[in-house]
Amino acid sequence: MEAFFYVVPLLIIGIVSLAAFTVIRRARDVSSAWSSGLTAEARCLRTYTTTSGGGDTAVRTTLHHVYEFATREGRVVRFDESGGPGTTLEGDIVTVHYVAERPERATAKAPAHGKLAAGTGCLLVFFGVIILFCLGFMGVAHAMFDFTDQLQP
Repeated sequence: MEAFFYVVPLLIIGIVSLAAFTVIRRARDVSSAWSSGLTAEARCLRTYTTTSGGGDTAVRTTLHHVYEFATREGRVVRFDESGGPGTTLEGDIVTVHYVAERPERATAKAPAHGKLAAGTGCLLVFFGVIILFCLGFMGVAHAMFDFTDQLQP
């Protein structure tokens, strides 16, 4: 039974750590694309939304865009990006930023390094708080189990 109080927080820490890794990787990809200086005109091929939640939780809708562009070398690249502007419709032409080595990780978002850093930083602080809570929970559980073990003859 004691293992439950260690395994569940460790599982949560693992999931949150994976989420933090994903957030950092995407922020690095977007920042690299903005800093590379390579741009291309892309056509929005499709827009769609995904929803999550419902029932007892709030419903969250995310707007996605599918873009296609040609790199300077002539390679045609198609990518999906979430969280884009609602004013971009199918058929619109937008400027995308990309890195020559990884054009499939392009972004159509306008450069905003400060906003990217602030958003990434806030998410990482939030993830850190969750991890600290789990570690604190495990510490308190350990102390309680030690105390109850001392009470038994």
